[in-house]
Amino acid sequence: MSKENIPPIAKIIPKKLEKHGHVRIDNYYWLNERENPEVIDYLNKENEYYQKQTAHTKKFQEELFTEMKGRIKEDDTSVPYLYNGYWYITRYETGKDYPIYTRKKGNLDATEEILFDCNKMAEGHSYFQLSGMNVSEDNKWCAFGVDLVSRRQYTIQIKNLETGEILPVKIENTTGGSTWASDNKTLFYTRKDSQTLRSDKIYKHKMGTNSEDDELIYHEKDDTFYTFVYKEKSKKYLVIGSSSTLTSEYQILEANNPDGQFRIFQPRVRGVEYSISHYGDSFYVVTNKDKATNFKLMKTPEAATSSNNWKDLIPHRKDVLIEGIEIFKDYLVVEERSNGLNKIQIKPWNGSGDYYLPFDIETYTAYTTTNIDFDTEILRYGYQSMATPSSVIDFNMRTKEKKVLKEQAVLGGKFDKNNYTEERIWATSEDGTRVPISIVYRKGIIKDGKNPFLLYAYGSYGSSMDPYFSSTRLSLLDRGFIYGIAHIRGGEDLGREWYENGKLLKKKNTFTDFIDCSKYVIEQKYTSAKHLYAEGGSAGGLLMGAIVNMAPNLYNGVIAQVPFVDVITTMLDDSIPLTTGEYDEWGNPNDKEYYDYMLSYSPYDQVKAQAYPNMYVSTGLHDSQVQYWEPAKWVAKLRVMKTDKNLLFLDTNMDAGHGGASGRFEALKELAKEFSFLLDLEGIKR
Repeated sequence: MSKENIPPIAKIIPKKLEKHGHVRIDNYYWLNERENPEVIDYLNKENEYYQKQTAHTKKFQEELFTEMKGRIKEDDTSVPYLYNGYWYITRYETGKDYPIYTRKKGNLDATEEILFDCNKMAEGHSYFQLSGMNVSEDNKWCAFGVDLVSRRQYTIQIKNLETGEILPVKIENTTGGSTWASDNKTLFYTRKDSQTLRSDKIYKHKMGTNSEDDELIYHEKDDTFYTFVYKEKSKKYLVIGSSSTLTSEYQILEANNPDGQFRIFQPRVRGVEYSISHYGDSFYVVTNKDKATNFKLMKTPEAATSSNNWKDLIPHRKDVLIEGIEIFKDYLVVEERSNGLNKIQIKPWNGSGDYYLPFDIETYTAYTTTNIDFDTEILRYGYQSMATPSSVIDFNMRTKEKKVLKEQAVLGGKFDKNNYTEERIWATSEDGTRVPISIVYRKGIIKDGKNPFLLYAYGSYGSSMDPYFSSTRLSLLDRGFIYGIAHIRGGEDLGREWYENGKLLKKKNTFTDFIDCSKYVIEQKYTSAKHLYAEGGSAGGLLMGAIVNMAPNLYNGVIAQVPFVDVITTMLDDSIPLTTGEYDEWGNPNDKEYYDYMLSYSPYDQVKAQAYPNMYVSTGLHDSQVQYWEPAKWVAKLRVMKTDKNLLFLDTNMDAGHGGASGRFEALKELAKEFSFLLDLEGIKR
């Protein structure tokens, strides 16, 4: 083997980690020293090894990048939305990476006013993200957040929209979001703990004062909660929310009285989640109170908000999950999920007849989008399916007429949705649970076990992974790949119980569901183990780490993006960003029962001497969600433990964090790496 084909081997510095009388030896613990030159050197060597080993695919990566970019409309414009007398529009210009935020007063023929040209603002920065644009009610001031590092620590600034001047005030280490009181000079915002990055404090800034003098309004001291602040759609109330995985609490204050005292809406009760929406003289509450596992809708007078005053409006239903509501002057809109599918119900306040929006296939996603205007009969929603590009639709709730405002353009002249087949199939897991898989492939594929198949899943935090359209995915479909999304437990795809049965001491259901979905698509001859690939990111990367330990022989290749793989060590370190808020998801390993269970699946701890599939692992040096050292340690351990000669790559973006690169097309380069990895394994060269 030539020298350049020899992968880097990380040096071993054993560290003894003891808990509950159990000792783990972590040979690569030292890789968490971000400032250590040896750590940076190791990451760079892994990058060089990856580059050398894939040099033969470089041209193909460039072709894939050009192909994917070629399907995207570069000079694109968002559907305008009306807010407080102005139409707001986001647009992109050809050849430019970043959005331009604009508005027009009164009507769409008015002169364009550029709020922010992120292309100019990003000059000189390797990473740039603008977030949390928030315009005052008098339309004069806009607060916004900027992140130049990709650790999701934003600096809030304020722009005078009449003069174009950005004020000298800079508020550091925030979430980027903020909200104006009705006086147009008081700004509420959320600060983060600088080490753990937990959003834990709400401050109040007065225009014309130094940000160092900002008043602390609320400190969320429970380190399993995070806090946030916003204004109700009715504009009457400012709201401070506190939330953990299982519990929520809100405080309210009239928006025209910013120096008043916030008052508790309903004190937190462990295990009770609720969210609030104001309308008229009442609040509408979506909650799981009274063991309403799939949530119900309740109503309470605005002057009497404690839960003993809440009355059922839509009672709990065992087979229907309420995901959220939108309130309009004349209509209530309820977003539901049943049998794994999105439903949107329209309920006129005058009782003139409830109805559902009609959808006619099973591999779609529908969701309400930007509905800021309170006094309108138009509901704006989005729709897409595995083979149908996403559309933005305005629906008149009175006349039931719908108007497609925009369908995602797929350029290049080759795309026709009729060339693709989409299906929803059901695998049976080892405990008898039926698990849906949404799949899409090019028509004409024969089920002979020879098709390459990429199976994707997430499966954590109750985050549903709905079927969606992707123009980049066409680069795989048009080369013969079948693509599938496994709707495994741990998500909320089939209701709240689907989530409850894939977390804490039932977490392994997430992994066995994915393995059983993999076995099913092989049994049904969509593919075979020689041609099956798996992909997941973040908590989905934990899934990838678990399945390669548990069933490595089922997959030819695995892509793990920013994977959470060192479960025990991370969950025992409460100085790491996000850890304490995760106890309700994974368990607290300071409790021996959870320690033992997490240890039994933690991918890093469970690496063993066996053959592993070909693997491409990616991370970002500045990742705040999953620290870079987790995948780095995992790959280092796999290198010395695995018994095969399959590919193993660690690709670290030295400039970016959890979401990857910030430019509009930079992300396509990362995708081209992943696709070329898969296609190269299949022997597809172009």
